[in-house]
Amino acid sequence: MKKILLIGTGGTIASVESERGLTPGFSPEDMIKTLESPVNCEVDCTVSLNLDSTNIYPNHWIELATIIYNSYEEYDGFVITHGTDTMAYTAAALDSMLLHLNKPVVLTGSQIPISLVNSDGERNLTDAVHYASEGLAGVYIVFNKRVIKGTRAVKLRTKSKHAFESVNYPYVAYVDNSYITYHTKPEEISRGSVIKLETSLCTDVFVLKLYPGINKEIFRFISNNYKGVIIECFGSGGIPFYEVDLAEEIKALIQSGIVVVLTTQCLEEGIDIDLYEVGRKIYRNNVVISNDMNTEALLSKLMIYLGKYNSMQEVVHYINLDIERESNEYLFSCDVSL
Repeated sequence: MKKILLIGTGGTIASVESERGLTPGFSPEDMIKTLESPVNCEVDCTVSLNLDSTNIYPNHWIELATIIYNSYEEYDGFVITHGTDTMAYTAAALDSMLLHLNKPVVLTGSQIPISLVNSDGERNLTDAVHYASEGLAGVYIVFNKRVIKGTRAVKLRTKSKHAFESVNYPYVAYVDNSYITYHTKPEEISRGSVIKLETSLCTDVFVLKLYPGINKEIFRFISNNYKGVIIECFGSGGIPFYEVDLAEEIKALIQSGIVVVLTTQCLEEGIDIDLYEVGRKIYRNNVVISNDMNTEALLSKLMIYLGKYNSMQEVVHYINLDIERESNEYLFSCDVSL
């Protein structure tokens, strides 16, 4: 019989009603009693955090990754119950921090607390435990019967039970009780690979969403206070240059040693800075073009590589390799039928 470790971090799924509003207070041991169908595995429980996920920071990612790393040989899979608001950030971070992972790590939660009537928590937790005991190796979010690759999940809805979507990547699988129907197959790590824990994080990262009328002084602030910036451009990768030349501001950031990652505000279909003049004016040396990777995944990758490498060139090189790997994996998954 397989063994699963259930790690509680709080979130809506663990929340109870109080005078202060919904607040985490339901234990993993209590949650496991609510499973909607029998599971053919042994489940142990532990608590890492007891927080609304709005309060989760990168140091908590390190704590979760360390728990999994230290208990890795004892378990066949891991389930993390987590608040939905920052779940996609945590999933993407764990994907980057747990290298050569060859067991499932599954994050799940709910839009309605598991302690309340009509909660989606029982269903999501049941599906997550089943997937952790039978699913492919890697980091995933299991929510509303869907399995989403950890680096491709985005929360799109604040109230609906189908809160998450898989962006620019097909759903990996669908789970219905113990039945798993695969849609795509991410490339698995070799079973002989040895897991490695990467906890070098630099949080000196700024996320900048461009908007009409943005003041270019924000680039001075970034240059003086941060080591990296993710810029969410317009459309296919547009940067204003007419009344205010932000292309020159980006060039100045790069030449001062700031790692610049360019993505798009549009969730689907990615960035292409060669399509329009407003993209072609962007300085190309030592800039990261995100392809179709979402901001949640880019953030953790940038933090990890800034923490691991000293030079801007190394950081840019390794993030670009990661983006290329993700793109190749997408093409691989589309060619596989299960």
